[in-house]
Amino acid sequence: MTLRHISYTVAIATASLLASCESLDYNPADQMSGNTFWKTETHARQAAVGMYSAMKEPWCFGMEFTFDMCSDIADGTSPWADVARGNSFASNSSGVQNHWQYLYELVHRANTVIRNVSAMQISQETIERVTGEARFLRAMAYFRMLQCWGGVPYYDETCDINEQFDKLDNPRISADELRTHILDDLTYAIDRLPVAWGAEDLGRATKGAAYALRGKVYLFNSQWDLAAADFEEIVYNRTNNYGYSLHPDYESLFRLYNGIHSPEMIFSIQSIDGNVAGYALDIVSYFGNKSTMRLIASNRIVPSVTLVDMYENPDGTDFDWDNVFPGFNNADPQTRRRYMCVAINDASTEITSTLECDTVKVLDAYRKRDPRLCWNVITPYSHYLGTDAGSNPMDKQFVLADPTKGGSPMEAQAFIRNSEGWNSYFWRKWIPTGNLDGYWGEYTRTPYEFPLIRLGDVLLMLAEAYNEQGFPEKAVAEVNKVRARVSMPDIPTGSHDEIAARIRKERACELAGEGQRYWDLRRWGMLEASVKDATDIFGDLMYTRTYQPRHELWPIPLVELDRNRNLTQNPGW
Repeated sequence: MTLRHISYTVAIATASLLASCESLDYNPADQMSGNTFWKTETHARQAAVGMYSAMKEPWCFGMEFTFDMCSDIADGTSPWADVARGNSFASNSSGVQNHWQYLYELVHRANTVIRNVSAMQISQETIERVTGEARFLRAMAYFRMLQCWGGVPYYDETCDINEQFDKLDNPRISADELRTHILDDLTYAIDRLPVAWGAEDLGRATKGAAYALRGKVYLFNSQWDLAAADFEEIVYNRTNNYGYSLHPDYESLFRLYNGIHSPEMIFSIQSIDGNVAGYALDIVSYFGNKSTMRLIASNRIVPSVTLVDMYENPDGTDFDWDNVFPGFNNADPQTRRRYMCVAINDASTEITSTLECDTVKVLDAYRKRDPRLCWNVITPYSHYLGTDAGSNPMDKQFVLADPTKGGSPMEAQAFIRNSEGWNSYFWRKWIPTGNLDGYWGEYTRTPYEFPLIRLGDVLLMLAEAYNEQGFPEKAVAEVNKVRARVSMPDIPTGSHDEIAARIRKERACELAGEGQRYWDLRRWGMLEASVKDATDIFGDLMYTRTYQPRHELWPIPLVELDRNRNLTQNPGW
């Protein structure tokens, strides 16, 4: 029963919440009853699939990549515009409410599985394994709630949602209490989950995933020694052979489709079929561009100039635009346009590729850098294999031009158009090329395996834990493993602060487009310093961003405060 092929709408009789688990809108499913379900090993496995279905929902963990727009490495309009910009971030935010709702959906599905499977007349091995999966996913949901809101109402398997859906009025517990519950669940999962599953069960939580997530929980609480121990377990195979390794090619790691799986993926969202069946994430609707899949995709989230400028020269030195075009850094936007070879607009509806300067120099400013830059980002004057209006593969070029005047003729002339009217960069990471030799036909289904935890991330977290413990040589060694894959030179051993800065930069460059940066900035206490107005390639303002101390924790959704009178609001809201 592979998670790739089984229906992702498996109904669980007592956990079919379609609205907030704190709401009164719950309707018990009638597809299965306790009299006919919760009887066999197959039922236990089907129930587990229902949990993964909830986990993959967009407002649960199915849009992890979108959180980068809340940080300094991406800009965007949706789905977290209020959080990212700060100026309209409030307790009635639909995104904040939806995330709360769907995380509790996962919690209650997990609780239902734990409670019912424990009473089934099946093998103890199956009971413990399925319960381990449920407790892993429950921990994952509560850990995200801890990151967003701090302490929240806690419900375990003693809460029967069928009987208590109109009485979910627990008060908030403290952040420390919630963290203890999370760690208890992950320790249980470590003891019960297998090191690996068979191919038919690819995608289920494993012992290694539980170690990695527990290490992350420790890391986010500055428990460096415990974090390092958990990461070492799976990096160095202390007690088991976990089989994780860095994917040999960074670029192809984010283009695994049609059942291909990488040993770098520790816990990932599985996708199958990019057309009308199966399950695949909707990445292109946020990360694509108007040349992606039948010209109907959009670029609601784009890489920021901050991210692009982070990528180093091949020798490991910092990149500086003044070394390419003297005076560029302090130049006004119009002067920068001349440096960057902006295309001539012959008319309001026509774009010409006649350029008045050397575009190779502009190209080289990007492609002669850390190779992850051009694997992650479509940079000016580079090419991208998009499609035409009929989804036929067609070579496109990113030509800098006035985006308000080109319109659809830009696409007809094989140029890439920005759907937001910005002079921004575009994502290349996660964006399918052409139609994947006919495999891909629906732009809302991006059929790639998406990592929630991967080895490259773990190595950099282990480096951070080592550095904070005072082991600089060990920290540098882990960072250099990640850099070696892309042929970037080793970083040298230095002071604690120097190494910390290199690790933070490396995480941004390595994990761009994976949704990790926002949570990193918050735990490092660097969110405020990172909040700057969003500007385009030339320095023109795209939109403003603001910061207030209350943004360090999200507001409890207003609707939840109305439903549960025992809830209290976070400071400042």
